[in-house]
Amino acid sequence: MTKHTPDSSSEPVTETAQESAARLAGKGRPTPTRKEREALNKRPLVPGDRKEAAKAAKAKLVESREKARLGLAAGEERYLPVRDRGVQKRFVRDFVDSRFNIGEFLIPVMFLVIILTLFPPVVQVYAMLLLWAFFGIAVLDAIWLGISVKKKLAAKYGETSVERGVKWYAAMRAFQMRVLRLPKPQVKRGQRPA
Repeated sequence: MTKHTPDSSSEPVTETAQESAARLAGKGRPTPTRKEREALNKRPLVPGDRKEAAKAAKAKLVESREKARLGLAAGEERYLPVRDRGVQKRFVRDFVDSRFNIGEFLIPVMFLVIILTLFPPVVQVYAMLLLWAFFGIAVLDAIWLGISVKKKLAAKYGETSVERGVKWYAAMRAFQMRVLRLPKPQVKRGQRPA
């Protein structure tokens, strides 16, 4: 198709295929009126079937909570609480999970002591001494863990950029049983983080 321009040149200007297709196609429908657009935006404040709407909302909430629970267990950053976020906290978790911690056996030892309190008083005294000795050793292990973690973080990220509270974070994770830790351990025992 050719067009003639109104200026002096009589040379025909050729229209490209895209231009002609766009000109012929248009938008293909009339412009909606304001009334029609406003009607599309209107939604009822109260749904017609409240029970069905409540079920749908509850199902959506359950689904989002399950997704968040699985994300937290897997250690996905966006699902973690603020205290667990960041590369340094991930390093601390991996460091703690890679070693045997005495504190993680504290709960089973406490159950053992409870059972031993059913025996004669002499056994009860020794059971309590055992518990206190085990607790003392677990605290010393947690202190050593905190010092080690802080040294590793200082070597990796620099002395001044180590976050506050990493020693306490490491100790609290070390006192949890491995199967109950959240986020779940991402490393095997003996597999030190890089």
